[in-house]
Amino acid sequence: MTLKIDINPIKAWLPNISNPLLISGPCSLETEEQVLETAKLLANDKRVHVYRGGVWKPRTRPGSFEGVGSIGLKWLQMVKQETGLLVGTEVANAQHTEEALKADIDVFWIGARSTASPFVVQEIADVLKGTDSIVMIKNPVNPDAQLWMGAVERVHRAGIKNIVGIHRGFTPFRETKYRNYPNWKTFIELKRMLPNLPVICDPSHIAGKREYLSEIAQKAFDMGMDGLMLESHRDPSVALSDAAQQLTPANLGKLLDKLVIRYENTDNPDFENQLDILRNRIDSIDTELLEMLSSRVGIVKQIGQYKKDNNVTALQINRWTELMENRVNTGREMDLNETFVKILFQLIHEDSVRMQTEIMDD
Repeated sequence: MTLKIDINPIKAWLPNISNPLLISGPCSLETEEQVLETAKLLANDKRVHVYRGGVWKPRTRPGSFEGVGSIGLKWLQMVKQETGLLVGTEVANAQHTEEALKADIDVFWIGARSTASPFVVQEIADVLKGTDSIVMIKNPVNPDAQLWMGAVERVHRAGIKNIVGIHRGFTPFRETKYRNYPNWKTFIELKRMLPNLPVICDPSHIAGKREYLSEIAQKAFDMGMDGLMLESHRDPSVALSDAAQQLTPANLGKLLDKLVIRYENTDNPDFENQLDILRNRIDSIDTELLEMLSSRVGIVKQIGQYKKDNNVTALQINRWTELMENRVNTGREMDLNETFVKILFQLIHEDSVRMQTEIMDD
């Protein structure tokens, strides 16, 4: 399903932007001095457009630093006045939203836990109804593109057209080197459903550690994202929250210098011709793949009927184990990604068992 809704491009509310959207600032606002010093350092880099800072920071478990509260909104007002940067903070309920709106905060972002609750999203949308606010919506904690899209729809139905998605990764289902699993396919699915929605990446929350920020940021540009949200603190070593994933403004600049920004189009006159040739080859190969899968289905149905005639179960676990091992080894010899091969044949086998059980039930 593709949904065409009236969402403004970033240039509509940031007309002078000439490079991808960059949002930066500390994970948490801690002191007036920390907020202003960090902001002034970031404002020296003209690639930074929005200053971010957490005012309310409810943590997974109580007892750790949970933000300075409403006083932080006054500090953001000072940043806005002294640097000219737009300012933004996370809102998690109607009260946060009302206070931030009264404080003339420019950007409201809805966090991953809040996006997972349609009740919370609706509560925030109701407060912002009829305003020209900029609302950014992080993906939910689990890779559910429909839930993410639903949050966008709720905000849009409140009359908000300045909407941006934020890909910040997902709660990992297994141990990974990252704090949150990127699962890029959920971003791809959201863009398929909402092609005109600007989406930026939050490498800080995906990585969890400074050493992975650059590779994730580059991947985001390679995927065609519209910008980045990167956390920056004047002295990350003393940060009261998420110290390991924050950069100094100077190191943020160095990271940005190394990134290669990708564009959807190019001025190279030969690019489209060559791309069309390669895409036509892909289309032909895909057709062959589908034809081969269709032939495989025919054989699977014969096997299902043969098993039924001989009163044999559809699932043969020893055969499945042998098949998977064989396919993975063959794929490895062909330089195919092992995880990809496993997922592919898991899906193929599950559908084969489904078809055989349907034959047996007839």
